[in-house]
Amino acid sequence: MLNKCLFLLLLLLSVSTYATDYYINAEQGNDSNSGKSIEAPWQTLIKVKGIQLQAGDRLLLGAGQEFLGNLEFSNILGTAKKPILISTYQPTYQPTYVSKNKSSSKIIKHAKINAKGKSTGILLIDSSYINISNLSISANGGSFPKHSELLRSKLGKRKLKPKRVGVYVLAIEKGLYSHINIDNVEVKDVFANNSEFIRSYKDTTSANGLEEYGFGMFFISMKGTELSHVTVNNSHISNVSHTGIKFNGKRSINNVILSNNKVFDTGGPGMQMSGVMHSHVHHNEVNGSGSNKDARNWARGSGMWTWGSSDIIVEHNKFLNAKGPGDSAGFHIDFNCNNIIVQYNLSANNAGGFLEILGNNYNNAYRYNVSINDGYRVKKKGVAFQEGKTFWLSGFVGSEVKNKKRRPKKRHGPYNSYLYNNTIFVKDEITAKMAVTRVAQGAVVANNIFHIMGNSKLVAGDQYVPENKKDKVKLDNFIFENNLFLKQSNWPKEVLVQDNSPIYGDAKFVNPGGFNIEDYTPTNLALVQDKGIEIPTIIGDKIGLIVGLKAEKDILGNPIQGKPDLGAIEVSQK
Repeated sequence: MLNKCLFLLLLLLSVSTYATDYYINAEQGNDSNSGKSIEAPWQTLIKVKGIQLQAGDRLLLGAGQEFLGNLEFSNILGTAKKPILISTYQPTYQPTYVSKNKSSSKIIKHAKINAKGKSTGILLIDSSYINISNLSISANGGSFPKHSELLRSKLGKRKLKPKRVGVYVLAIEKGLYSHINIDNVEVKDVFANNSEFIRSYKDTTSANGLEEYGFGMFFISMKGTELSHVTVNNSHISNVSHTGIKFNGKRSINNVILSNNKVFDTGGPGMQMSGVMHSHVHHNEVNGSGSNKDARNWARGSGMWTWGSSDIIVEHNKFLNAKGPGDSAGFHIDFNCNNIIVQYNLSANNAGGFLEILGNNYNNAYRYNVSINDGYRVKKKGVAFQEGKTFWLSGFVGSEVKNKKRRPKKRHGPYNSYLYNNTIFVKDEITAKMAVTRVAQGAVVANNIFHIMGNSKLVAGDQYVPENKKDKVKLDNFIFENNLFLKQSNWPKEVLVQDNSPIYGDAKFVNPGGFNIEDYTPTNLALVQDKGIEIPTIIGDKIGLIVGLKAEKDILGNPIQGKPDLGAIEVSQK
């Protein structure tokens, strides 16, 4: 019996001492301390380089304090039951730095990492089951190192363009890395260059930029790796010179959740996914992408866009005030995607436009969204190289070099696009522009409200040679019918496809010109109530939509019973 009790005691002791807490206190710590208790914390981030975090360990920075330098980790592996935590703890005195998360009335105390002169604020390589929370990270210029010593050693002969990043997560060595959870993290003021730097217009008009940039959060899965189960929730990214939250893989990043984030004033896109699969983006607000407020910004970018990605649901987001001489839609689907569902979003004041699907795209949808004054940009030499567009189906699939000249590849698609029950409002001062490529194959355009108060016109797609007007073009398997237009001129007669059964009239919105979804509730019930059609499957399409063609609710969550109404808001009293 004694031996058994001794064994249990030893077992309990081993469990209780398995994980280690490390404390860093910038004002009361000392690097000669053990760092393993609140009473004996370290003072600087330098001490962290000497430890290898193990499953269940916690690295805790003093809330309300500022720490110079950065954190770099490689091959730290938590487990489902014992994740590694990088966060804060509460010192015994009143903090000097407080950040308020606007998604909650609660004051959240952050520890601030000032990574000026470093390439990253937090660098995480080949790691799994990591939770990062309650931190504020900035990296505003300073000398720009090519890569940190740790990242150089991990990359070996692999090439990766240097960049400055707030939170940088990479999968480099062959294998699966998963469960990286970021919650209530602020990233702001991340710039590769110092304040006197001025970016050129040529740089802004290049495909991805020609020089160094600062990014908010960047996730990369390199060849032979897989990055899975990544979440970024309740976080705030602002004032970075390029993309706020970016993913880059070869369809090797999956199960990503971006939710309840605020992404403001990014020099490039707000959020971007390349090579991402099976993911969910919801309840985020992206405002001011493509910002030119700082001369170091790229100054061009959509609220969000996808490329080479599959099975992503984008819903209940706000995409607002995107700017730039090109791109800069609220949300756009770049080429090589399938099953991207854009639903229940508010898109407003985006220079590039609202609905944009490029080539080699399959079974994508825009449904039950509200668009307000999108696509106002006017093409002008030295100012903007693309027209803004309210509605754009493009066949562009990239370019290639032939005879030492870069030319667009042969266009094809998009295929099987489902575009229905959107409410589109354009004020009188904006000319609404439409473009539909002749290589598009299969689409449903139905039950939308086009409330265009001013003029409308057909424009070329900008990324390809315009269609020859003498060509007789028939777009196969297009179902374009039962859309409500404020007036007959809302849809230009020159567009290759026309509504077979248009409806004309004023939906009489509650507050036309407002910027809330509810402002676009129709009051002309006789015109919109039960006037929608059931959305049919496109001829030859064996897939449909991953969420099903029949929507169960509208943008406000109202149930849809019987025939749908027109537009994004269901007003029927069933």
